[in-house]
Amino acid sequence: MRIKYIFLSLAITLALQAHAQRQDDMRKAVEYLASQELGGRYPATAGDTLASEYIVSQLRQLKLKPIVKAKKAKGFYHDFTYGKTVKRTTHNIIAVIPGKDKRLKNEYIVVGSHYDHLGMGGKDSGSRRPDTLGVHPGADDNASGDAVVLELAKHFKKVRSPRSIIFAFFGAEEQGLIGSKNFLEWMKHDDKQRINLPVDMKEMVAMVNLDMVGRMRDHAMSVSGTGTSSEFKAMVEQVAEQKSLNVTCIPDGYGPSDHASFVAVDIPVLFLTTGGHMEYHTPADVPSTLNYDGMQQTLEFSKELIARLAAMPQRPDYINVPSSNKMSHAKFKVTLGLMPDVMGASSIPGLRADIVVAGKPAHNAGIRSGDIIQEIDGKPVNDIEEYMQRLSELKAGTTIPVKVLRGEETILFEVHLTPPVR
Repeated sequence: MRIKYIFLSLAITLALQAHAQRQDDMRKAVEYLASQELGGRYPATAGDTLASEYIVSQLRQLKLKPIVKAKKAKGFYHDFTYGKTVKRTTHNIIAVIPGKDKRLKNEYIVVGSHYDHLGMGGKDSGSRRPDTLGVHPGADDNASGDAVVLELAKHFKKVRSPRSIIFAFFGAEEQGLIGSKNFLEWMKHDDKQRINLPVDMKEMVAMVNLDMVGRMRDHAMSVSGTGTSSEFKAMVEQVAEQKSLNVTCIPDGYGPSDHASFVAVDIPVLFLTTGGHMEYHTPADVPSTLNYDGMQQTLEFSKELIARLAAMPQRPDYINVPSSNKMSHAKFKVTLGLMPDVMGASSIPGLRADIVVAGKPAHNAGIRSGDIIQEIDGKPVNDIEEYMQRLSELKAGTTIPVKVLRGEETILFEVHLTPPVR
């Protein structure tokens, strides 16, 4: 009996050490990719090159298979050029782990994240502080996703799945999903330089995208695309329960990240994110703000989810789900100037304002990030659906009451409504 307990204790110790090592590796990846040295990883800059070289070095250490006939590290690069007036050349970074099942290994799961960011920011860069030039490190967006995907590659190199897995780190996502679109366009053609990848794009049976997974709160995350295949929602919910996570399922697979490129060509997708925050697209998105315990939870959730996808006896079917992006300004005559908690992570009745934008109506009235909106114009707001309904009823130029909960205090603000910027 004593020997049994010794072995059990040793197993627990080794598991804890492995857990700590994975988390430390993710932290190191984020700290390098989001360092000042890399200058915000804008495509075709020195920082972009350093970021891609770092990721390729990790893939080479794992002895993953490259994608093109080229010497040494170059085999992992898929180069592309974009831009009309100013031409920029950057890359996607692609590697493959072949499946172990004789039949299923000819089908591929794509696991992806983007590695580029906004560089120094500035006008028209996408920065939320366009008047401030400075390194936008992009720790959460999306060094966090890259770090998790690298750990997934390590895991599936050791524990091979029935289907093959493509690990993709996309460039120029912030410029309009350019890298993922170029990758899919390349995959439509029989390129003799391409090796270890399917000749027919139809053999890519699902795509899992990780973007901004570094700021988990209340053990909550959002998974979009759960309606793009008939078995996805139940699968996600089962894994969420197993991993003790609060997961919000969103049926459609559209949205401002690389999974949208895949759903546009009828590939079912799952998009994992832990949501927005005030540091999003600013110089303040730095490594010290990330929740590395939460990233570990995302990693464990992703490993199980991908393992189940890769072991499905039949390829997942594809369902065309119309976009449910009700946040589109085109549908509303007003804007409050805030980003609500689309994951519904708060356990308190109401809808949390994750980001309140300075200079916009809600901020001007006194509402701040973290406030929980409970009423708009005297009508209740319990979730994102009711929030959208309230916005659709309002008119620009009017002033309406908005009741929020801040800590334990209920506050009523008078908000003067303005039309959205088109």
